[in-house]
Amino acid sequence: MIIAANFKTNLTRQKTAEYMAVLEAFLEKEGVTQEVMVFPPATALDRFDGRTQVGTQNAYPTRNGAFTGELGLEQLEEFGTDTILIGHSERRHVMGESQEEIARKFSFYKEKGFTIVYCIGEPLEVREAGNDALMDYLEAQLEGIDLHYKKLVIAYEPVWAIGTGLTPSLGDIELIHAALKQRVAKPLLYGGSVKVDNAREILALQHVDGILVGSGALAVEDFCRMIRDAETLHKGE
Repeated sequence: MIIAANFKTNLTRQKTAEYMAVLEAFLEKEGVTQEVMVFPPATALDRFDGRTQVGTQNAYPTRNGAFTGELGLEQLEEFGTDTILIGHSERRHVMGESQEEIARKFSFYKEKGFTIVYCIGEPLEVREAGNDALMDYLEAQLEGIDLHYKKLVIAYEPVWAIGTGLTPSLGDIELIHAALKQRVAKPLLYGGSVKVDNAREILALQHVDGILVGSGALAVEDFCRMIRDAETLHKGE
């Protein structure tokens, strides 16, 4: 399983370093075999020793250049960063990234050999329009994306569930993941108001290969508990 934490615009450089120290000590002590990813804010990127795969929440498709406010490959290389989050709903709906821009970013970092966690998800009005509309919407978010890329991970995050405390029913999550698995034979994570109280039951669902957690992972103790749940479920298979 893959257990991933997206800090978004939270935690300072110092707090991230403290978080990582606790996390790595936990992984070592528990002998965790699951894949663990952390996406800190850009100001907290660094070379962290240990098992955690540390990635960037965003980057521009360039090595360097005149792109004010953006990170490029040159900056990521300094920290040994080769994992990236692409297509998150906040990049799409808040920052206004188009599918064309997202696909261009995907292609650039694919060519550089990055592990790409690629996010898809629907707003509430699409959800309410029915399953056909939902799947058509998700399909459009896969346009221009190489679904056979060997380092691709898909994260399904219903937009209406992110940060709201709302989640689809467990049955709905399972059905959507099953449909997506028929389209994309890659690890498939669920995200959207995942927290310590519901992570285990989500991880136990068929076709769910892990979770992408936002605010629910900001307390390292909670994130460690989710990792322990994944490890326990894996051992019980």
